[in-house]
Amino acid sequence: MSAPQVSFEPLDLPLRDPFGISRRTTTVARNVLVRVQWEGLIGLGECAPNAYYGESQEGVLAWLPRLAEALATYDDPLAIRAVVEDWERGTHGNPAARAGLELALWDLLGKRHDAPIWALWGLGGELPPSSFTIGIDTPERMAEKASAAREFPLLKVKVGTPNDAANLRAVREARHDAAIRVDANGAWYAKEALAALRALEPFGLELVEQPVRSGDLDGLALVTREIDLPVYADEGCVTAADVPKVSGRCDGVVVKLQKCGGILRALEHIQTARAHGLKVMLGCMVESGLGISAAAQLAPLCDTLDLDGNLLLAADPFDGAAARGGRMTLPSGPGLGATLRA
Repeated sequence: MSAPQVSFEPLDLPLRDPFGISRRTTTVARNVLVRVQWEGLIGLGECAPNAYYGESQEGVLAWLPRLAEALATYDDPLAIRAVVEDWERGTHGNPAARAGLELALWDLLGKRHDAPIWALWGLGGELPPSSFTIGIDTPERMAEKASAAREFPLLKVKVGTPNDAANLRAVREARHDAAIRVDANGAWYAKEALAALRALEPFGLELVEQPVRSGDLDGLALVTREIDLPVYADEGCVTAADVPKVSGRCDGVVVKLQKCGGILRALEHIQTARAHGLKVMLGCMVESGLGISAAAQLAPLCDTLDLDGNLLLAADPFDGAAARGGRMTLPSGPGLGATLRA
């Protein structure tokens, strides 16, 4: 067999609107596109680095040559588990870099078998609903965004500012019909979270994501105990190794390929959460249809979805999975099921 040829390039994705969360506002997602050419096939992957987890586009571009060098030592690059374990022995962190190159290998695997990855796993069926995220902005703009997302019966609203009540009121008035979740991205201390969430109760919330700082396990437990809402850990549960820490302190966890290091580690994250009796939300970063299509392969294994990253873009360079009408459909194409638009 021939050695795989790896190439990569910056993938800058301007957003349709500035996307605000409690700790920052983003206007461009600075991702990386990965290609692996092998045996006449091309596998595609996407890295979506996040500064919160210590990554950047520049850092990913610096790490990928090392990962590609390790991959080149394998006669069969589709021995994905062995490849991933080799990468992990040689890197500390860098989950998005590992994820993007691993996704390209899964894409190759599916294309070699002319089947979607989810089909190779024996998955399928109707998927759970997916939310559409409303970033922090003025109440007027948030109401406009909520109205524009009328096809989505499920909204996730970013919170963690002094204007949360005004923002939620505007969204609720614009969308009386919507189920609303809130995500603080760890903005609050525990007592702040309790006060803030009680103030937001009149707007009819469905669940809350990461109400307290990621390392505040006692605070997470307190909020879960005192607030009559399901509480999901995101920043506080990065990989499967974190699940025992949050078990018994929250109701569910958020699994993301880009924060845990790819599909294999996401599967491990899901399985470990299930073993601890936790619900699973499958989430994403701001990614193109390529990254969303990769995440969608795991969607049948999860309770609820938040796979809207590509819908926040001014223009998505990929055709692939998209949560239209609040429902994600499994990609039908081979591999990850995403194709680069001409």
